[in-house]
Parts: sequence; structure tokens; C-alpha cells
Amino acid sequence: MARYGDLAVRGPRFGVLAQDPSEAPEWRVVVSVTAITPQEARDELHSMLWFRAKDEAKDVAERRSLLAAVARLERERADDLTAAGTRFRVVRAEEYARTGPDGMEPPRPTDPEPLVPDWSPTLDPYVDDGAVVDPDAPVTPAQAAERLSLRDLCYTGGRFPEAVLEDSLKALDTHRDIVLLPPTFTVVERSPNGWRPHSGPHATAHSARKSLDFSLTWEWPRKHGLLPADPDGEFGVRPLIVDDDTDVSVPELAVYVEAVRELRSGRVIELTFQDTTYQIARTCRLLRWSPVGPEGPRPSDIERQDPDRMHPPLDENGVILPED
Repeated sequence: MARYGDLAVRGPRFGVLAQDPSEAPEWRVVVSVTAITPQEARDELHSMLWFRAKDEAKDVAERRSLLAAVARLERERADDLTAAGTRFRVVRAEEYARTGPDGMEPPRPTDPEPLVPDWSPTLDPYVDDGAVVDPDAPVTPAQAAERLSLRDLCYTGGRFPEAVLEDSLKALDTHRDIVLLPPTFTVVERSPNGWRPHSGPHATAHSARKSLDFSLTWEWPRKHGLLPADPDGEFGVRPLIVDDDTDVSVPELAVYVEAVRELRSGRVIELTFQDTTYQIARTCRLLRWSPVGPEGPRPSDIERQDPDRMHPPLDENGVILPED
């Protein structure tokens, strides 16, 4: 907080929390809080409940309850509903990053890192995977100070619409408390006006590095036609393999190999490639909280699509029915 005392607020992220009555006041993250719009989060919940009704329902009564929730999500913007005894709520988090004279805050020494970095194209952890949100859980003095410093965070300035400013001020009264979600990590690139996201958010700093590694070994060289043909490979080309035997005689590929080797040399937080500087930035999300639970979407939040049917109908026995 001393080194990076300023905040750069990116805007809202949306996801879904679930609460079992026996676990109150704890909530579990069931849809990662990374969606750009509330409807994206509702659609994720919609699919989750449909597949649960199809594959996991224990009996007809549970399947009916799940399908009733699915029916609501097909026709309305439902942000708080109960299905099969579990309460689900679409939540709104504010995403921000700390900044200072040196730029955006990088990963902290206490953020988890693998003992042996794995650069293979394996599936990385999902953001918020298994996260439990408990407003009454004990926190360290540093965490308490950070929460306190964020209680009055709201939008200001003429670049925000009046409705956004009003909702932001109102939330200070209706949802006074703050809960911090697990940090995320984003690859950002320097632009004339500061920094802009390149990829993310990711669950770990190493996952963010791997996304940049993918760009260097696959996305960018493929875009410029530098990868060798491979009829059996994905998209008909072979990704750039960087090891001790890598051929660097092709000048166009040599710069990619050099960048990959630098990126893989340790816990790199900044890399310059072809006159562009990339950084692994530590990004944060805060949930506003009230006595009745986490804050949901605000009236001024942007919606880009309407609810709709996403899956074929199911009967109460889990059998897929013909489309209408």
C-alpha cells in the first residue's frame, strides 16, 4: 500500500455466489466473478443449473426445482433465486489495481507460485475455483486496513453518466462493508495513455505468464505465417518449440525464441518484445456487502443481451424433449 498507493478502477465484474442454509453466513463462488455484464453471469448459472438437472438431480422433486429456476432465467433477469434448497445470487464486484511511480503493482512475494514452473499447454486453475466468501471470517491487520481504505471508493468525475454516479453513491449506504475476493493476475501492455489489458484475468501469476508464452509460441508467429506446416496439428501448423535444440537460424523466429527464453528464465514480471512492454499486474476485486448479503447488479450496469433459452427442454425425468 505504501509503494502502490493509488487505485486504477477498471469497472465491474459479475459472477454468482451460492449459499446453503447449513453453511450461512458463508457463500461459495459457483460462477467466477469475471463476467463483463450481469447477463453473462446469469447465462453461466443458467447452464450450470440445466446440466445439474440433467445429470445430477437425485429425484424428481429436485429436478423440478432446478428446472423452475432454469425457466426463470430463460425469460427474466433473475439475480436472486433458490433452487434445490440452495440460494443463488448474481453479484457485482469492483475490479481495480494498485499503481505507483513504477507502474501497476506486480505479484506480491506472498502470492502463490509453483516450485517448478510448468510451461506445457495444460489447463490452469480457474479464477475463484473453490473460493468461499465469509464476511465474518477473521482477517489480518493488513487486510482489515485495506478493507477500511476501500469503504468510501466510488465513481467520481464527469466522464461517468449521472445514473452511474448516483448508483455508486447509493451503494456506500446500502452496502457499507467490504469483502475482498482472491487476487487475479492480468497481462497488461504499455500504451501511450498508460496500460491496457492484453489477457486475463488469471488465477495465478504463472497462469498469466503462460498466456503470454502462448502468444509468443503460437498466436503471434502463426498470425505472421512463421510457423511450420503440420497437417496433423491444430489449425495445420506446429507451435514454436523452445528448448536447447531450437533452430534460431531464421531471424524472424529468433526474436520469439529469445523472448520465450527470457520469459521462462524465472518469475518474470516484465518483458519487452518488439518495442512493446508487457507486465504481469496484480488485479483485485471488492464485493460490497450489507446485512442481507453481497451487492447485486446496479440499475445503471450495462446489459448487452436479453435472457433466452440456451438448452433444449427437459422433462422431470431428465429426458431431453424435442425442440418446439
